[in-house]
Amino acid sequence: MLMISLIQLDKKEQHSHAHKLLRECLKPYNIAYSEDMLSLGEHGKPYLAERPDVRFNLSHADGIAACIVSAHECGIDCEKVREYRPNVVRRVFAPEEQELLEAAPESERGLLFFRIWTLKEAFVKAVGRGLSYPMSSVGFSFADGRIICTEEGFRFRQYILRGGKYVVSVCETIG
Repeated sequence: MLMISLIQLDKKEQHSHAHKLLRECLKPYNIAYSEDMLSLGEHGKPYLAERPDVRFNLSHADGIAACIVSAHECGIDCEKVREYRPNVVRRVFAPEEQELLEAAPESERGLLFFRIWTLKEAFVKAVGRGLSYPMSSVGFSFADGRIICTEEGFRFRQYILRGGKYVVSVCETIG
């Protein structure tokens, strides 16, 4: 189950709102969610120790919150599109991604940056390693409306909202 909410809140309210989305997504699983139910994995990824059959992930940014609940390991990331930072590209984008971004028209680079960035974030959250994962070692590209990843065993979805103002990316393990 996936829920996305476009809403303007301050940082503290964004966190609470994301957990409200999780509460709603867990209702079909008959889970009366509260934050004190969470345990943390080795790299800090939260999980429901009492329900190992249910996996989830949350994300929030300026003006948006998102939640995914799945039977598979999953990750989600959402971002408001803004000007991209070339220093981040050099540090965490694979060489092919850097070339893709440099080849794009200047007017499209912000959106393309956040399409790739949110895919990377969703991926590292799905594998449970977060930013400890070497992000430049996984690469993404796009062809014929598909998302192509250099790592196998994952499926991806991406949502571009409000005419390119927001990007939400989802990663789930296959199997």
